Amino acid sequence: MSKLVECVPNFSEGNNKAVIDEIGKAISQTEGCVLLDVDAGPSTNRTVYTFVGSPEDAIEGALNAARRAFELIDMAKHTGEHPRMGALDVCPFVPVKNVTMEECIHCANLFGKRLADELSVPVYLYGKAARKESRRSLPAIRAGEYEALAEKLQKVEWTPDFGPTSFVPRWGATVTGARTFLIAYNINLLCTKELAHRIALNIREQGRAKDQPGRLKQVQGMGWYLDEENIAQVSTNLLDFETTPLHVVYEEVCKDAKDLNLPVVGSQLVGLIPKKAMLDAAEFYIKKDNLFILEEDHKIRLVINRLGLDSLSPFNPKERIIEYMVEDNRESGSLMSLPLYTFVEKVGARSATPGGGSVSAAMASLGAALGLMVGLMTYGKRQFEELDPVMRKLIPPFHQAMKELVVMVDTDASAFSGYMAAMKLPKTTPEEKERRTAAMQLGLKNAVGVPFSLAEKVHSLWPFLREMAQYGNLACKSDIQVAAKALEAGVFGAYFNVVTNLKDITDEGFKKQMQEKVSHFLEESKKSSAFVLGQLEKRKM
Repeated sequence: MSKLVECVPNFSEGNNKAVIDEIGKAISQTEGCVLLDVDAGPSTNRTVYTFVGSPEDAIEGALNAARRAFELIDMAKHTGEHPRMGALDVCPFVPVKNVTMEECIHCANLFGKRLADELSVPVYLYGKAARKESRRSLPAIRAGEYEALAEKLQKVEWTPDFGPTSFVPRWGATVTGARTFLIAYNINLLCTKELAHRIALNIREQGRAKDQPGRLKQVQGMGWYLDEENIAQVSTNLLDFETTPLHVVYEEVCKDAKDLNLPVVGSQLVGLIPKKAMLDAAEFYIKKDNLFILEEDHKIRLVINRLGLDSLSPFNPKERIIEYMVEDNRESGSLMSLPLYTFVEKVGARSATPGGGSVSAAMASLGAALGLMVGLMTYGKRQFEELDPVMRKLIPPFHQAMKELVVMVDTDASAFSGYMAAMKLPKTTPEEKERRTAAMQLGLKNAVGVPFSLAEKVHSLWPFLREMAQYGNLACKSDIQVAAKALEAGVFGAYFNVVTNLKDITDEGFKKQMQEKVSHFLEESKKSSAFVLGQLEKRKM
């Protein structure tokens, strides 16, 4: 799947295994959803489910779980230590891969509306999806909990965003929204709990007091002692790893520990982590130490080593990194998992997909691969030793583009899935028609986005290919020539896919912007391809 959303529904049942399993089954049996974790708490009487899927699939998975919970959970009989106000207490949508926060906000709105309409229950929006500042905080919405809900629903300021104002004793109310991915991360120290807490106070955003804020935004922290390991830890929650990355937290703790003459002995990730957080850390250490690393698994291994993530227990990326836990485009049935001959046969079959869009992506990815090959055939050879710094600059963009473009072979074939799903939405009432039309338009925009992204990615490669044509191993001249035409052909195909799909979009501003940009990409690809070919002809062996 090209887009990945994490959904973390919290259900008010933590003791009845049969109920817990039934809700989990409802999620795992939803097409396109992968259930990653089920964390049941008997004392809190609450179970947290973690699953991922495309935006559309994540909504369906959450709805299927809610439908089952509606049959099995009775809030009138519920007790537990954790604050709660409903059978499905809270259901956040979290961007993981190739998904914006705006898309997750859209997921929350669609889910909330459909849940309220189908089950006739009150639903509130919180976090990034909140429509009022007073509802941004989950504790604010949940104040008074289930017991105060009947009275709360009658207050104008607490009218639900979706659903009735009447109290539903069996269900209560649900809060849904969008938030960033939370990473639980602890740094190990050989010291006392008090010294670890001293460092935590220095780095956490809250700091020591209002007039003494900490250094790191969107970071919570405290010091504690881990008795079973006989070490102290600076325990942190990264509320937004894009604002404060993993490696920044580690390096800042190390800096304070050094000032206090305290040894840092690795760190610990609790739970799952998005791949991007690991790769961002890898890029930091690659740049810091002037390393040359291309392969993703090598980058992950570097981060495990630098942060000491295996200091307390083995760190298996396949069990800890979300994308590795999900069968992505390598899953059975993906076009790129097929032998080349079979892929070609599928293109030639009597079906609409794979078609020109997938072929364009395949050609562009091969063009990038040829650019990469020429770079690797030049780098590290004694006769071209003086070019090593140049190749270290040119090789990574081709490697990255090759990886991204080959995935588009599959994403193009499934680009219309969102649009097709939107067409199946109900259209009985004016509100349903409006929601269906909006979802269809969003689906079309997403479909246009795939070939547009292809053209945009290739556009970013031309400066590097021009330089590769100037410095690359001339024994690979024909390979650079083929690379230039393959990349140009990829953009040519992407252009016509964008233009064809734009005609059904009603947003004129969007259409104009996309048309202008993709036309520019096409013209630049023609000029750049011709320039590369001309440059090669001027070079002599």
